[in-house]
Amino acid sequence: MRYDLAVIGAGPAGLSAAVNASIRNKNVIIFGMDSPAISKTKWIKNYLGFETISGEELNENFKKTLASQDVERSNEKVQQIYAMGDYFAIILKGDQMIEATSVIVATGIELKKDLIGEDKFFGKGVSYCATCDASFYKGKEVVLIGYNEESVEEANYTAEVVDKLTYINMYKQNPELNDNIEVINGEVPVEFIGDANPTTLKFKSGKEIDADGFFIIRDSSKPERLVPSIKTDEEHIIVDKNCRTNIRGLYAAGDIAGRPYQINKAAGEGQVAALDAAKYITLIKEGKFDKKYGKSR
Repeated sequence: MRYDLAVIGAGPAGLSAAVNASIRNKNVIIFGMDSPAISKTKWIKNYLGFETISGEELNENFKKTLASQDVERSNEKVQQIYAMGDYFAIILKGDQMIEATSVIVATGIELKKDLIGEDKFFGKGVSYCATCDASFYKGKEVVLIGYNEESVEEANYTAEVVDKLTYINMYKQNPELNDNIEVINGEVPVEFIGDANPTTLKFKSGKEIDADGFFIIRDSSKPERLVPSIKTDEEHIIVDKNCRTNIRGLYAAGDIAGRPYQINKAAGEGQVAALDAAKYITLIKEGKFDKKYGKSR
């Protein structure tokens, strides 16, 4: 199935984008869990229309507004997005794929710094999707560094495929892991070591652990890992005033598109991106879009 618009991220930018595109009669799917940055905020005092409101209440209001629209929501994690000309291929877990005419990236940003060697070994023994790549390590030993609930699910699945799995717990006390998983608590990973491929994970304490492969499961990752060839300024995706990126039909909004990291700014950019995307989608459907980006015949 091909959607008109896929929104990646369910924070204020993503929810705003999905609502505004749906109001303009576009077929929309939004990917992502609730934003912990909002829902866990005790009080918000600078959101227009509310003198004071808790983050949890504001998030619930956002979701009620979304529920009033005909928008499909999915908690599936998007692995990669590929531009295919007049549409995008969106890769999910297990090699599932959907298509969308336009995409808005509103994933927020990952404030945690990369481990040393993470970029160097990405795709060469360091992966961000255990479900996707576990089969490459049948009969081998792997390490999974987990930062969220998804990492627990990924670890339990992967442990059934590989010979041995060690879970580096960066998430919470006593995660619900299978009995055959070795858990390391209280250690902070800092560096991958190896030549052509990583063979060792080093901790801040100086301790090391060897493995055949390594998985990192965070809430988000660098935009260039999500969208090959996307232009960034290291931290953020580069956008113009309409939230357009360097890739035709692809937009970015919210924290991923730059500072300040504010709810008002994110929601506004989500609307800006959705309005421009809605025009783009209509032009594509009517065959009126000039290949020179942003101009119609």
